[in-house]
Amino acid sequence: MMGRQSRQMAMIFVDIESLIPETHLLRKIERMVSFNFIYDLLAPYYPATGRPSVDPVSMFKMLLIGYLYAQTGKRPDLYFH
Repeated sequence: MMGRQSRQMAMIFVDIESLIPETHLLRKIERMVSFNFIYDLLAPYYPATGRPSVDPVSMFKMLLIGYLYAQTGKRPDLYFH
């Protein structure tokens, strides 16, 4: 029988939570720090109408991760001439 490549895409489901150890620094921070204060702190700067913004807590967490892991957001290949 002649083999043919199937055009159907295979899907793999991965539980991301199971890939991160319980002792990981970010898990410890999540358990110890409640980031809900950010909503109250930034509420005066958001209008009541208009398009919804990016979640400020998510934005803060992204910046925190960048700070903790020294991610500047700049392409590293630009520094090697």
